[in-house]
Amino acid sequence: MRLLIVEDDAKTARALESGLQSEGFSVVLAHTGEEGFFLLSSESFDLIVLDWMLPGRDGIEILKAARARGTQTPILLLTAQIP
Repeated sequence: MRLLIVEDDAKTARALESGLQSEGFSVVLAHTGEEGFFLLSSESFDLIVLDWMLPGRDGIEILKAARARGTQTPILLLTAQIP
């Protein structure tokens, strides 16, 4: 299973990557909203893990644009924002 992780916090991105790879997943990392949107628009993934608050395009913008383009890949949104 091929996963895209879009996360700007390096420590969080490495932890997610390490944990998921240890479970046998193939992981591609993006550190900005623009990089993540480019990758999900140009490559195929089975699941996208998307940070809500990113530099450039935020996670909600990316989600809306992906769905508007017809992307049906499951997307899991993450946030450290406390309401």
